[in-house]
Amino acid sequence: MIRTLSALSLAAALAACAPTQTVYGPAADGARAVGYDSLRIEDDRWRVSFTAGPDASPADVERYALRRAAELSLQAGYDWFDIVDRASERTGQQDSPVRLGGSVGGGIGSGGYRSSGVGLGIGISPGQERRTTLTLEIIAGRGADRPERAYDARQILAAMGGAEPI
Repeated sequence: MIRTLSALSLAAALAACAPTQTVYGPAADGARAVGYDSLRIEDDRWRVSFTAGPDASPADVERYALRRAAELSLQAGYDWFDIVDRASERTGQQDSPVRLGGSVGGGIGSGGYRSSGVGLGIGISPGQERRTTLTLEIIAGRGADRPERAYDARQILAAMGGAEPI
């Protein structure tokens, strides 16, 4: 019975340390949330954020944030968007929350006494796993008269495999 409880406790602890997988979709509430979030500031202006887990590269985070900006622009009837502000943030720890270690030791004492020992340790750190968040503030517009650095929302979605919103 004790072995079963110990095994279940260890399995639960290791499962809790499993890294969060980054998927494209709305961010859920909670400490381990990944995904996008957006706030409409004005009719043609949004703040778009995408938060990724430790499995995503900074380039992945940027692609997902751009994809969401394109979706919002098209859903509101705009053709393009321009990034007017951007901020990136990395939080949490980079290394694994589970660590293994071992040691071997021996000694000789007075009177010929000898000792030896082997040790194995597992350390579990409940620290926060690494997160990368990119926040973009965008202004959207219509027509061919657009800023030089503006993104074409349809081209962004086509390049990223996203379906155009209805």
